[in-house]
Amino acid sequence: MAATEHQVIVIGGGVVGAGVALDAATRGLSVGLVEARDFGSGTSSRSSKLIHGGLRYLEQMNFGLVREALTERSLLLQRIAPHLVRPVSFLFPFTHHAWERAYVGTGVSMYDLLAVSRGQVRGLPVHRQLSKSRALRLAPALRRSALTGGLLYWDAQVDDARFVVDLIRTAAGYGAQVASRTQVTGFLREGERVTGVRVRDLESGTELEFRAQQVVNATGVWTDEIQAMAGGRGSINVRASKGVHLVVPRDRIQSATGIILRTPVSVLFVIPWGRHWIIGTTDTAWSLSKAHPAASRADIDYVLGQVNRVLAVPLSYDDVEGVYAGLRPLLAGESDTTSKLSREHTVAHPVPGLVMIAGGKYTTYRVMARDAVDAVAHGLDEKVPPSCTDQVPLAGADGFQALWNARHQIARSSGLHVARVEHLLRRHGSLISELLDLIAADPSLARPLAGADDYLRVEAVYAATHEGARHLDDVLTRRTRISIETWDRGLSAAQEVASLMAGPMKWRSRQVSREIENYRARVAAERASQEADTDSDADAIRLGAPEIVPVVTTSAEAAGPGGNGPQPG
Repeated sequence: MAATEHQVIVIGGGVVGAGVALDAATRGLSVGLVEARDFGSGTSSRSSKLIHGGLRYLEQMNFGLVREALTERSLLLQRIAPHLVRPVSFLFPFTHHAWERAYVGTGVSMYDLLAVSRGQVRGLPVHRQLSKSRALRLAPALRRSALTGGLLYWDAQVDDARFVVDLIRTAAGYGAQVASRTQVTGFLREGERVTGVRVRDLESGTELEFRAQQVVNATGVWTDEIQAMAGGRGSINVRASKGVHLVVPRDRIQSATGIILRTPVSVLFVIPWGRHWIIGTTDTAWSLSKAHPAASRADIDYVLGQVNRVLAVPLSYDDVEGVYAGLRPLLAGESDTTSKLSREHTVAHPVPGLVMIAGGKYTTYRVMARDAVDAVAHGLDEKVPPSCTDQVPLAGADGFQALWNARHQIARSSGLHVARVEHLLRRHGSLISELLDLIAADPSLARPLAGADDYLRVEAVYAATHEGARHLDDVLTRRTRISIETWDRGLSAAQEVASLMAGPMKWRSRQVSREIENYRARVAAERASQEADTDSDADAIRLGAPEIVPVVTTSAEAAGPGGNGPQPG
């Protein structure tokens, strides 16, 4: 990346940054992307994992945002990532009688209508009104007194971290150059104009300069820090809102569908997730560590309290097998309440040569990327073609349906159980052949991981050889979801996964031990922080665990609250 000038350098390897890289690369531009940590390690791996229009935005009369998101939902389900995005149903329990049924029914009818108006309902049924008895047959876990009836509707869900990796791989396939653990420490200038970035390779400590005709900042909650580093006037102001999710075993809640509940400030989802449920989220202002937002005991108690309002058998703290917290980058407005801030996105040019994209929601990442590259095009001397990413399937999408139809045949030829083939297809799509080749070369990779038997040993190796995982935490937390899907947060699988990574990563025994100890320290800090009563106490405890590859503190960050803030890029 340092050898030549790029037309575009993207800062940030989350879903928006990866989307910008893919959009620019598929328009024929030369692209580089840098990420200070692992791809998707911030907000983009800690969402509610839903691809949806946002019913609550419809209630706020934001029809444009809902229609836009529903358009993207359709594209993702049908064309862009059918291997990763799939339908999921939700039951909305009514707690009142006729007026609520009419009010909510009208809103969801409009939701369905907005989808139909863009031809998006294919593959998703329209909503159904349910009597109390039918709602309870679908969700026996609900208290009879907690509902008077219900409404069943459909949206979609995604493994957010896997989606980012496939975006990155697709962009690389179209010529983008990408690098994780590469942190932006400053900007190159010609007078007022930004002409590139100064970076540090955090693995080696090497300082480099990447020249570019245009730089795009897509760092989400770190937007303000990048603006300060660039010397901009703060044309975009982003506030972070913390969302905490709990993971509980599937058998703790008897239901054939997801559940959505109103809360005093927002909504709460109970989302099916394999052999688990994801329950969330909170929506509270956060001004502490952006790299590692911590969930406190108060957050966990709040989520449990909200869901227990409707459950016949309440959940307890002991039922929680996983917890994760993420930060939403919200555009600051008039309201002091983060749950009321805009989920719209905006593009700005704080200084010449620098494009900023911020706000938005996961579902509309592609629209955000398109708008950012449109802004880049205005700053380039040559004519740039329009966006075509609505026609570009992600890596693993092409041929997925045919392979899914042939899954029993694949099982017979590979020797894997069909359930394992389905698991691999839903995570890797048509790239399953690459994993099967690894298994053919080493049949021991077909065995499940000890302590995390939903996953095969081959997936740990593949993460290192094909998916850019550079450390144990990358595999246990993002390439797989072992860190939130096992009672011990992945500790029993850590040794085996590190040993499997050691070959392709060329780790010596000392590095294997360091990776395991670092992961153990992270888990211990997270568990301890989840016993803390306040955000500040939880944050201090979580930051006690060192990073496997420390980031650099820049002058812009040192000036921030507490001096221990974000490390952008």
